[in-house]
Amino acid sequence: MTAFRLGLTGSIGMGKSTTAAMFADHGLAVWDADAAVHRLYARDGAAFAAIAALCPKAATPQGISRPALKDWIATDATALPAIEAIVHPLVAQDREAFAAKTGSDIAVFDIPLLFEKGTEAQMDATLLVTAPPALQRARVLARPGMTPAQFDLIVSRQMPDAKKRARASHIVETLSLDQTRAYVTALIAHIRQNHA
Repeated sequence: MTAFRLGLTGSIGMGKSTTAAMFADHGLAVWDADAAVHRLYARDGAAFAAIAALCPKAATPQGISRPALKDWIATDATALPAIEAIVHPLVAQDREAFAAKTGSDIAVFDIPLLFEKGTEAQMDATLLVTAPPALQRARVLARPGMTPAQFDLIVSRQMPDAKKRARASHIVETLSLDQTRAYVTALIAHIRQNHA
């Protein structure tokens, strides 16, 4: 049986990780794009040697240093495309390996750049996690070390929420944990009823 593929996305501070955990609480298999990148950047990870060759300063005994990559990206316009050319195909391989071995009837793919990278084409449905702008800003600025300037920069690099809303098959506003949990439960039931 092939699992139903649900792409989960949302901009920073919208509650995506919390929502992903709710799907896991229901026993569904959840694949996390950020966690996949961490595995690839580990000392024994598939991306380590190639990234280290591109940016030797980023290579550490623990793996690839993300802060060192950020510094490089900030000063060299060719850095990000070069990194993405290595990492994106490996992330896609990791995602497909996960999909092939999952025993879950619904597989959830937590992908921050789902729409930006066109990955929604590989999903059966998409769920956008969203929240009002003021709530999003308050959540992110409550994080340690986050500044308003950093927040504005991150948001400027992400697809506007309105555009994501227009493309998503399902949308949940994360105003409260109970409300979001109830939505997740209902969506799982809906998928099982309509795609069994």
